[in-house]
Amino acid sequence: MKQFFALISFLFILQTSNAQLFSKEKVVYDANQGRGSTDNRLLRWGYFLGINSYDFNFDYKEDLRDIYVKKSPGFSVGLIGNLRVNSFIDLRFEPGLLITTRELHYSQTHFPSGFKNSDLIREVKSTYVHFPLLVKISTKRVNNFKPFVIGGISTALNLSNNQDNPEDNSSGQFRSKKSALFYELGFGIDLYLYNFKFTPSIRGLFGISDELVRDKDPNSPWTSNVANMKTRGLFINFTFQ
Repeated sequence: MKQFFALISFLFILQTSNAQLFSKEKVVYDANQGRGSTDNRLLRWGYFLGINSYDFNFDYKEDLRDIYVKKSPGFSVGLIGNLRVNSFIDLRFEPGLLITTRELHYSQTHFPSGFKNSDLIREVKSTYVHFPLLVKISTKRVNNFKPFVIGGISTALNLSNNQDNPEDNSSGQFRSKKSALFYELGFGIDLYLYNFKFTPSIRGLFGISDELVRDKDPNSPWTSNVANMKTRGLFINFTFQ
């Protein structure tokens, strides 16, 4: 369903782009036509919907790639607050709710004999309340198009974390920390329509802080060889302003 939504959205963008790029008469929407342009406002508001793909990046103490991460597409929704600095620079705050699932598949390297197959798999469900503070740098507007790059820092609270759970992987509980820090980089294009501004964008997220809660056993086959576990992710967002 998420893939179908993304396909329909991109086809809509492509059709709009072709119509405006190759038609002889180009209607340029401005502040006097509907709500197509809100760029001159100091503060602007909007919302976004999107899909995400989260991963973990592991650094190991021994040079062994112990863990394979199976990713699943997730869902994103949130609000946008935009502060205009000038015609080319905006500051953005985009609080959102992001839901995703990752499955960790361990190799047998550090496991003693007699392990069960279920010991090699850990499902990590995450519900993030995400707080990014971003800088958006745009090019000059051409007709009803305005490309941009965007980047900044963010933090997130994981509502599905079990950091304080006294049980660990020996009882089947994989634990991660409540919060994490990230930096983000991406690009997109503003499409000016008659009633609103529609913006598809792609953004990468890269973890700064270690999110793994170690097991009590210092020789745990699940955590003993992990030096750092950091989230990374890819977002495809569709913004409406």
